[in-house]
Amino acid sequence: MAISSNTARPLPVTPTALKAAVAAANFQEQEQLVTVTRMSDKAARRAKFEEAWAKIRDELVEHIEGEGFPPEAVKWYKDNLEYNVPGGKLNRGMSVVDTVEIIQGRTLTEQEYFRAALLGWCIELLQAFFLVSDDMMDSSITRRGQPCWYRLPKVGFLAINDSFMLEGAIYHLIRKHFRQEPYYADLLDVFHETTYQTEYGQLVDLITAPEDQVDLTKFSLDRHRLIVIYKTAFYSFYLPVACAMLMSGVPYPTENPPKFSLKGTALVPTDGSAPSTTTSLPPTTDPYTLALSILIPLGEYFQVQDDWLDYSATPEVLGKIGTDIVDNKCSWVVNTALLITSPTSTSTASTTSTAGSGAKNPFNPNTTPERLNELRKVLEDNYGRKSAEHEARVKEVYEELNIRGAYEKYEETVVGILKERIGSVEESEGGLKREVFESFLGKIYKRSK
Repeated sequence: MAISSNTARPLPVTPTALKAAVAAANFQEQEQLVTVTRMSDKAARRAKFEEAWAKIRDELVEHIEGEGFPPEAVKWYKDNLEYNVPGGKLNRGMSVVDTVEIIQGRTLTEQEYFRAALLGWCIELLQAFFLVSDDMMDSSITRRGQPCWYRLPKVGFLAINDSFMLEGAIYHLIRKHFRQEPYYADLLDVFHETTYQTEYGQLVDLITAPEDQVDLTKFSLDRHRLIVIYKTAFYSFYLPVACAMLMSGVPYPTENPPKFSLKGTALVPTDGSAPSTTTSLPPTTDPYTLALSILIPLGEYFQVQDDWLDYSATPEVLGKIGTDIVDNKCSWVVNTALLITSPTSTSTASTTSTAGSGAKNPFNPNTTPERLNELRKVLEDNYGRKSAEHEARVKEVYEELNIRGAYEKYEETVVGILKERIGSVEESEGGLKREVFESFLGKIYKRSK
């Protein structure tokens, strides 16, 4: 067949070109192999962690069998454990194992692995306790792609007691496996305190943003920060590391237990002012307080990300449909929009924070004070309303205010400070390692879901 003058002719293959093509193909194959290896490593780690759960679950079930409970009660308890505990991302629990390995600087023995995994599964039990009860309080429909436990026809309000049994399993396991350890009381203290802190956060969340009573005057970035630190950061970020430190023999400051104060610790101010130039770690010789000063801001950043992704990510990427707007959530996104459009704000705009309508919106200087007032009214009239039309109007406000720009600036500022703090951690043998915090930050930085 004749080749027309407009058809591209194949170039002659020279030895150099052939060599380059082979090298490129080999590189691509190696890259794919590395990706597959990373995925398989992660899958293998999860599989091993889940193997530990099978042993722990059987141990819990055998315990109540040994106490003489009737077969139907034993089956109910086993169903409760299987339905509610495994199945999530398991990041909290697996972080205990990862952190112990980093601190020890070596691969764990089988016994060490099981004990670390057991503490990890205790955190997953705590998570299950929170979720079963939270779903009832929120009247949720599904959880992890299946009906919420309380919505199963046979369960209903029995889920209240089931949530208590999930929490109770934690202390049975810790007593059985760690009672003889010198840090046993400290381990109990960390779990009890973290549970109490999470319940503080849940209380404030529930009274601030009930789904059927929209009152944006209760919202603020200060209130949002309190909720996410107490409801999420303590148990999701600090607790796994504290468990790993205790198991690794890092001394716990019993006389002056570690504390984290909300006052003066925001990496990005919540009132629209310029951020503090002080970003260094607090002066302390206590490794637990040092861990708090990095992990709690990390947990706050994680939740701000969640709020941002609920609004900005597509359902295909996020894996679910974002509902924060229609559910009247006290989200970072709406609170940032409220701060920018606040009629009472007198803060001065900066390049690293949001600002009220008393100053120009640094993320869209074209929005005049008059327009900001109009956008505030749109938020008040549409946020938390159960319709796609109201939701779309709120999203239009976010776009006009350029909340995306505010989030990008927030992320840049927070991650920069966290990297500086992590870099200044003084390492010691058998003590805290910078890699612990780098691992947490690496898992969440620039995540898309």
